Amino acid sequence: MADITKTGAYICSGCGIGDCVNVEALATVATKEGKVAFAKTHPMLCGAEGVALIKGDIASGAVTAVSIAACSPRVCYDIFDFGESAVLDRIDIREKVAWSQEPGHLETQALAEDYIRMGMVKIKAMELPVPFIPEEPSKTIMVVGGGIAGMTAALNAAKAGYKVELVEKEPALGGFANSLGMRLPDKAPYDAPMENDIGQLVEDVIGDDYINVHLGATINKVSGGPGIFDVSLSNGTDKAFRAGAIVLATGFNPYDVKKLTKLGADLPGVVGSVEFESMLKEGKAPPKRIVFILCAGSRDDEHLPYCSSVCCASSLKQAWLARQANPEASVTVIYRDIRTTGNMEFFYKQVQQDPGIFLTKGETPQVAREGDELSVTAENTLLGGKVKFMADMVVLATGMVPSTLDPSVKVDKPEDQMQDFDRDQVGKASILKLDYRQGPEVPDLKLGFPDSHFICFPYETRRTGIYAAGTVRHPMDASVAKNDAIGAAMKAIQCVEMVPRGEAVHPRARDLSHPEFAMERCTQCKRCTVECPFGAINEDEKTNPIPVKSRCRRCATCMGACPVQIINFKNYSIPMVGAMIKAIDMPDEDEERPRVLAFICENDAMPALEMAGINRLRINPVVRFVPLRCMGSLNLQWIADALSSGWDGIMLLGCKHGDDYQCHNVKGSELATIRASKVQETLDRLMLESERILVDAVQISDWQRLPKMIDGFVEQISEMEPNPYKGF
Repeated sequence: MADITKTGAYICSGCGIGDCVNVEALATVATKEGKVAFAKTHPMLCGAEGVALIKGDIASGAVTAVSIAACSPRVCYDIFDFGESAVLDRIDIREKVAWSQEPGHLETQALAEDYIRMGMVKIKAMELPVPFIPEEPSKTIMVVGGGIAGMTAALNAAKAGYKVELVEKEPALGGFANSLGMRLPDKAPYDAPMENDIGQLVEDVIGDDYINVHLGATINKVSGGPGIFDVSLSNGTDKAFRAGAIVLATGFNPYDVKKLTKLGADLPGVVGSVEFESMLKEGKAPPKRIVFILCAGSRDDEHLPYCSSVCCASSLKQAWLARQANPEASVTVIYRDIRTTGNMEFFYKQVQQDPGIFLTKGETPQVAREGDELSVTAENTLLGGKVKFMADMVVLATGMVPSTLDPSVKVDKPEDQMQDFDRDQVGKASILKLDYRQGPEVPDLKLGFPDSHFICFPYETRRTGIYAAGTVRHPMDASVAKNDAIGAAMKAIQCVEMVPRGEAVHPRARDLSHPEFAMERCTQCKRCTVECPFGAINEDEKTNPIPVKSRCRRCATCMGACPVQIINFKNYSIPMVGAMIKAIDMPDEDEERPRVLAFICENDAMPALEMAGINRLRINPVVRFVPLRCMGSLNLQWIADALSSGWDGIMLLGCKHGDDYQCHNVKGSELATIRASKVQETLDRLMLESERILVDAVQISDWQRLPKMIDGFVEQISEMEPNPYKGF
């Protein structure tokens, strides 16, 4: 624990703080109630003089723990970085008080003083984190997949000076690009297909001394974690090596055209776009009348519910090539919407100029065989009503399915009978063979694509140190896949550099803490193992948890899951937050000054709250906010502590969750909601109303809505009797 006798409290009066509250009174609270060594005020702590003041006290040995009451910890973090020379905590009295409260008001001062009280007990419970340094960490990057994305990732990692182990299951590099005759334009003027240059990319990879290529290889097992992935693979002989990070670039599989019987896939003359591409590459003369049906099975809940983004452009390319190969051919393209983004629009406009290519919007196309011909009817076309086209060949433009899915995998039991980690593995193709208790393959967020957060953290999967790139991550064309691969390679480099220093990679970048388990009190309930979103905890044969520390993202979901509170961090713990809850000056029952405790996620809800403050919106002063690393770290003990300490209401403000949620830690806010639903027993035991607890989702863009939502809850609480446990 921090030596409270050597804790210095530094209170800033700048940025309007001194105009809003009595900072000298805050200093008195810190010294008399918090019993710190001293409290100093300064008009600009983030300035050179203020920083020198703090550093001088650290250097002289006057303080070993520094508590700074000023602006949000999300700003000036580089200025207030004192390394391992002192324990550091930040108390936000600018955005949460000075910029969002009425200056000079009794409740404003009470709010600021309570934040000081909470900060003092918090730093008393903190210790400097001791980083976990893996033994013999590797900076080698393994790239799985030798297509465009995989080879681009390998080359860029190699150019940066990192050794690469490139694993490809086929006997040759190139991937799907090997099946293309011409490729979509990616250079100005973007008006015609270009020669397929995949051969040059292959030569570059083979000729790079930093890249070791394994062809015809399959992975036997990947164990360990970031920095210490131990890989076993076979390509005629067994090989083994250690990698620091993995780039998953195994590409896509075309959607099975045989499933599209409603579009005539079982009729002679009806082919998929991949088969038609092969015909063009082989130089086979296309027939005279060709009809393309776009979105064949895509944006369709019975097949693929999403758009594969590149199908439109690929079909236009094939139509263009068919006309080049047979100038007498007439081509009809039936589309729902033409989606040619970016510079590909120039190519679309060029195709439109071809008099032999007719494009029309159409819905519910139907294909039938009429003698030696095919007929295609479509409704609601640009021509109006139903239109019929005769054809010698119909091409169905099918979408992309990530290679991580295997449609041949059979499910043995209903989904509602599976545990989360079983559901994560349903339908997975066998690629990485991870030695993880939670399953051998990378889970997906939705639709089979291995993401953990596709908005804020592209490339990151739910397995730390494994980064997805290219069409395995989401549908894209070759030029986008190259850029995607560069991004994934840079993420892998970040991983192999930070893990050997004991630092978290994302989302809590540079965090040196990690969970510590008091195993002598473990009940082997498996909650931590099951609820960890990232597979960072394995189990032994007696179901004792075995943390694999380099996999951890420091979200503390395991801490929130533990019913006996044996999991804690040196600088973030159940006792620490419990002490903060009990530290405030709770008004007496007859004062009619309610107090509401708000647990708030540091990733979305807290920035939204600060945005409200920056925009000078009023936040109800009866609410005290306690930031959590993730709502998944919420331990039910805190709710019990709060209710029994006299808090009148409790708010849980986490990320949005649901079918399209984007929790930074995948399921943290969802887990917190589930846990909160189980506190009814506690409320019944304490004879309190269930309405005293509110669970709500707050996105970072909700900063305007947040104050109104808080006011509504406070009004609801004010209509109830005060918590009868005040004063106990």
